Amino acid sequence: MNDKLNSDMIHHLDRDGKRIILVGTAHVSRESVDLVQTVIADFKPDTVCVELCESRAQAIRQKDRWQEMDIIKVIKEKKAFLLLSNLMLASFQKRIAARLEVAPGQEMIQAMDSAEAAGAEVLLADRDIRITLSRTWRSMGLWGKIKLLFQLLLSLGEVDEISEADVEKMKQQDMLASILDEVGKSMPQVRTCLIDERDRYLTEKIRTAPGQTVVAVVGAGHVPGIKKYWDQPIDIHALTLLPAKSMMSGFLKWFIPFCICALIMFGFFHGGADAGADMVTWWILANGILAGVGALIALAHPLTILSSILAAPLTSLNPLIAAGWVSGLVEAFSRKPKVKDFENLSRDILSVKGFWRNKVTRILLVVVFTNIGSAAGTFVAIPMMVKYL
Repeated sequence: MNDKLNSDMIHHLDRDGKRIILVGTAHVSRESVDLVQTVIADFKPDTVCVELCESRAQAIRQKDRWQEMDIIKVIKEKKAFLLLSNLMLASFQKRIAARLEVAPGQEMIQAMDSAEAAGAEVLLADRDIRITLSRTWRSMGLWGKIKLLFQLLLSLGEVDEISEADVEKMKQQDMLASILDEVGKSMPQVRTCLIDERDRYLTEKIRTAPGQTVVAVVGAGHVPGIKKYWDQPIDIHALTLLPAKSMMSGFLKWFIPFCICALIMFGFFHGGADAGADMVTWWILANGILAGVGALIALAHPLTILSSILAAPLTSLNPLIAAGWVSGLVEAFSRKPKVKDFENLSRDILSVKGFWRNKVTRILLVVVFTNIGSAAGTFVAIPMMVKYL
């Protein structure tokens, strides 16, 4: 048998008489690509499971998929942050892989190619990345979301400073975990959604895969979790559901604007016209200016900045509309992305400058930063308004 098959990256499991070979890989390692090819060639499995979902599989095989994106639809469906997060994660992985001269996800591509060559079925065993990010997003509060965004932004600038020792550490971690390691320490729910839930999802998909001999190719960081959950019952359907928003969240969404309106009205009746007018002024200035600053940080079009300033004081009182959605749509119409922006997207996300240069990612940044500015404006305005009572 090939000497490579004695690697500590290979683990043997069994389930209902099936022979399952679990291969823990580094997503940025040339050695992992060779190991995957060797394992599949030697074991000749009936099924090869890969740590990919349908959208990620398309992402690494269909280079022109971005040209089909409807940016207006993304904004209207409130998915700007999810798409921006996904692009930032893809950027990190691509840049690390480029340093090691390995195409991102190459070991997964090799697994699928080798499976097809061996006549084995390919099973995409990971949970849809959009569900993973959505569940993560809903588990976090406003401050957590802001921390997550800036952790992702910081990761874009840290790639060139990563040492060989850091790369070796990444070989033992999930790519998502390595990027968001600091966030995960302060917010365990992030790790639960990104890693633990996916460990369970992968476990169930692998152990129920068809065939008597199964090779499963996953990131090395998932191996301990898969082995941990191997003999435990798993409700895979529950892992694919988006958690319902809490009643408290829905209540606060309406209660806070109500309280602000009530506060302003009380100011007029209790403090007089001058006090009420001053409170309204603070509300407009704090929301408008900080939302405008957010749009400015994203290098938005002047009309977009103006729209965010005008919209924020009103949208902050309307739970159904966000200032970022307004500014994002204005930016999309003011600087409509061209075909070349979609064609260059995979290249532009490789640098921080590229995120701001490309019209597609700039629109996403406008949405996110305007919303952050508007939210900050609310927190700034309230204590200033209370002073007039």
